[in-house]
Amino acid sequence: MDDIKSLTSTLENLFESKRNPPDARSCTTCDKVLAELEKIDDDTDHFGVDFVKINDKRVAKQYGIKNFPALTYFREKEPIIYDGDLMDEENVLDFLTSLEAMDLPDRIEEVNAKILDKIVEDTEFVAVLFYKPDCKKCLKALQELENIDDEADQLGIGFVKIADEQLAEEYNLGPLPALVYYRHQIPIIYEHELSREEDVLEWLVANKSTGDEEDVIEDVTSKTLNTLIGNIDNLVVLFYDHGDEDSMQVLNELEKIDDDLDKHGIQFVKIDDEKAAKEFGLDSVPAIVYFEKQIPNVYDGDVENEDEILEWLLSQLEKDEIEDVTDEMLDRLIKDGKTLAVLFYDNNDRKSQRILNELENIDDECDQLGVIFVKIDNPEEAKEYGIEKVPSMLYFEKGIPTMYEGNLEDEEKVLKWLEQQQKSEQIEDITNEMLDMVIDKMPHVAVLFYDKDQKKSQKVLGELENIDDDCDQHNIAFVKIHDLEEAKEYGIDNLPTLVFFEKRIPHIYEGDLMNEDQLLGWLLHQKKHTEIPEVTDEMMEKLIETSPYLAVLFYDKDDKQDIRILNELENIDDELEKEGIVIIRMDNDVEAKEYGIDHLPTLVYFEDKIPAIYEGDLLNEDEVLEWLIEQKNTATIEEVTDEILTDLINEHEYVVVYFSGSCDEGESCDNVLLELENIDDELDEAGIIFVTTEDMPLAKKYGIRSFPTLAFFRNKEPLIYPGDLGDEDEVLSWITDENTLEIPGKIEEVNSKLLENILDENDYVVVFFYKEGDKKSQKILQELENIDDECEEKNIDFVKISDEGIEKEYDLPGLPALAFYRNKFRQFYTGDMMHEEAILDWVLDLRSSTPDVIESADRKTLQMLINDVEHLAVFFYDDDCDTCAEILEELETIDDDTDKHGIQFVKSNDAKLAAEIGVFSFPALIYYETGVPIMYDGNDNDDDDDDDDDDDDDDDDDDDDDDDDDDDDDDDDDDDDDENDDDDDDDDDDDDDDDDNDEDDDDDDDDDDDDDDDDDDDNDDDDDDDDDDEEDKENGKNLNKALKKILKKGKGPATTQEAEEEIT
Repeated sequence: MDDIKSLTSTLENLFESKRNPPDARSCTTCDKVLAELEKIDDDTDHFGVDFVKINDKRVAKQYGIKNFPALTYFREKEPIIYDGDLMDEENVLDFLTSLEAMDLPDRIEEVNAKILDKIVEDTEFVAVLFYKPDCKKCLKALQELENIDDEADQLGIGFVKIADEQLAEEYNLGPLPALVYYRHQIPIIYEHELSREEDVLEWLVANKSTGDEEDVIEDVTSKTLNTLIGNIDNLVVLFYDHGDEDSMQVLNELEKIDDDLDKHGIQFVKIDDEKAAKEFGLDSVPAIVYFEKQIPNVYDGDVENEDEILEWLLSQLEKDEIEDVTDEMLDRLIKDGKTLAVLFYDNNDRKSQRILNELENIDDECDQLGVIFVKIDNPEEAKEYGIEKVPSMLYFEKGIPTMYEGNLEDEEKVLKWLEQQQKSEQIEDITNEMLDMVIDKMPHVAVLFYDKDQKKSQKVLGELENIDDDCDQHNIAFVKIHDLEEAKEYGIDNLPTLVFFEKRIPHIYEGDLMNEDQLLGWLLHQKKHTEIPEVTDEMMEKLIETSPYLAVLFYDKDDKQDIRILNELENIDDELEKEGIVIIRMDNDVEAKEYGIDHLPTLVYFEDKIPAIYEGDLLNEDEVLEWLIEQKNTATIEEVTDEILTDLINEHEYVVVYFSGSCDEGESCDNVLLELENIDDELDEAGIIFVTTEDMPLAKKYGIRSFPTLAFFRNKEPLIYPGDLGDEDEVLSWITDENTLEIPGKIEEVNSKLLENILDENDYVVVFFYKEGDKKSQKILQELENIDDECEEKNIDFVKISDEGIEKEYDLPGLPALAFYRNKFRQFYTGDMMHEEAILDWVLDLRSSTPDVIESADRKTLQMLINDVEHLAVFFYDDDCDTCAEILEELETIDDDTDKHGIQFVKSNDAKLAAEIGVFSFPALIYYETGVPIMYDGNDNDDDDDDDDDDDDDDDDDDDDDDDDDDDDDDDDDDDDDENDDDDDDDDDDDDDDDDNDEDDDDDDDDDDDDDDDDDDDNDDDDDDDDDDEEDKENGKNLNKALKKILKKGKGPATTQEAEEEIT
């Protein structure tokens, strides 16, 4: 009832305002203010703030506004009136996006990702609660933290919340809720219970006071690093690996110069992120990169010499030189829209060095122009921009490259040319390689395809130069290209032609190119309003290759009914964009017939290049939208034409086809199809395509005369299903059966999904990983085909795979690669892959041999085991660990015990994976229960082990001076050592039970040396014992004992911080 009254009141106000409109002319400054505020409308949109205007004094009066113009910001329905100067649009924008404007009493303010970025940038100290709206634990934490919001505010600490799970995943925050505290843009994560608000406040205050003082290099995420690079003039970044000994050694050394760098205004951070390192072109860690005003410079000296590093960094502040960058660094600079001069050179070329020396002289002048000058020695990157000879120079402005054609040895001419480029209003001419790069990297690009020798093209170009600046102001890159072959690749036959690319989707301009105002209006309209673009068949082929979800309307633009349907579909364009579905239109009968389309209009949906035809009413846009979203979100059996089916069979390894024949709704053939829909998801997961067709010509080609019939095409070879089509479970079992998948005499090509299933279901599998089109791989395959049958006789599956990205997914040493899998555990063949007999011997030997007691698991297998195996013990070790082999030998003696308890035992040397679960020292033992790692706490007092504990107690009583926990595990024999040498409490003496007395008698100097070691470094005893065999055995026993204890208790094994210490 209240809602109806509110609506009635609103309508009355609207009618009244229509009858008696307020006199806008009485406000003399309103138009001026409005003109200023229009300048920040796009910015407020960017930050998720809706900006509207209203000319209604009655509404204003409700909010206490009497003077005009007035600006009111509604935050959570609460009005906040701006009392500053409305003519200062920058201050208005700061107000609308500031933390102060959002401040509501006793409430933590909600923000979005863009506003959060700005708050972190503008606010020295801000705490951010990442949460999920429907999470009870999150809401409870929020209620508690609301109690300290005001206190934090008084202490100068901002407090906001954000419900953005995608952003939380980018930050690798794990389960929500999570609290992140930004101090001068550098984040730290609160690790304790969020429901105790007093502890949280104390932690915030404590870390606020130490944010600038503690001598620790801060860890940052990739997203934070990007923010720091963009906002800090002098930044040093250590890329490292927490599980790498060299990295940790370097980190310890660099901590010593952190304060010195602070004094010189250089901020130092570290990041443990392999992906981030690769984005900057770093192939190995540790690595140090210095960023000066966003320009990276990689340190190539001794990373363990902190004095040398400090000297190098301070020298970077003083000298000016053209910085060397990697291809990844260059891509980042271009993507960020920086104004760049890039010298592509060869470091070993004399001419390159001579030119570089000359250009160093204008580096300062380029800085004053605002041009960043960098150099790159990378032939592949040069080729991507169409550069065949080096040295060459490109100028980038807002991502658009321009080639310098002059003499690079004349630095004055180069500088003059750069100045002209900044002032120039010409449309940049680019190569076809540059065009591909620009379209791929920039969201809005206008491209004029023209003929430089054609008068009409020159005339059009002269007109369009007038709108280049306007396009720049609206962030539209405008370029031109005089490459006839490139034009043909986009299906452009008539020049000049203008194409607007919006997020790589092309729109062809059909208007008058001589009317620049009309063209500019069209470009701005295309940018602001999404319409279904008309494309050529070549453009469509490009989009099918690059777009995972694509809808194509084949239509006749001269048909009124088709245009009506097009207008209806325009209504769902925005919704499709939100779903990530690209929709285009094509007026091309010939292309339609290639897909077997005889009637227009027809809508075809492509998902991962596989087409499906819409059979419903195209005038019902809601029904079309629902169908497209359903196609994207669910696996359905797509109906295809013969032409489409032929392409699928030729391009995919496994295709199941339901030849229904002529089939109407409700008939038995249709009912069978509905039943088969139940197994479509399973086949999709197995990487098998399932389609249906009513067309009969192709069926007859394969000898199919009766309908319905199910055919399974395996690498183009058809096999007819012999059973009952009404039993979908039986159909699924037949399709996925090993005998069905195999083609006699051939190594089956599989995809990634199918390979996972094969490894899951088969004990012995040989996999040949290769790159499609590689000649060497094809020769190897010819040899391997000769041993396929022999492997099959021994129940060994032999498959090949060439999926894109397979090398990274399976962590391969390179391509091609041959691997033997036994129960998911693999070994690589290291011999000559052209010798099939040697390979067969290797495979059969592995097949018949007894596996290691504790098998080694690669990263992918280990992650699969963690997810699938309920009880799993993992021994993490390091190849450089001297004690690991001995300890592993001890652990293998209890492998049978773990089997009895249903615990699978494996080993891994994947330091990265170990670091992800908090293991940084090796060896270590982890027990996973349903995927969750459980740590042994070292306080397990099992009755069965009382004797061991008693022995430890005696040891402690006899050794008053020894405070080291390691001695709790020593034998009683150590008491004799303590009596003979009270001054020496080191573990070295505890372990030398058999010969300590001899050492005391024969060599007093040795005791003195040991004592000196104790005095110098009591905490490094473990490092001194690496070569002691007796100590190694004792460590193995400790791990063995801990594992047995936990097995008896039914807990499972856990980790050790260090092998020499008690299990913790």
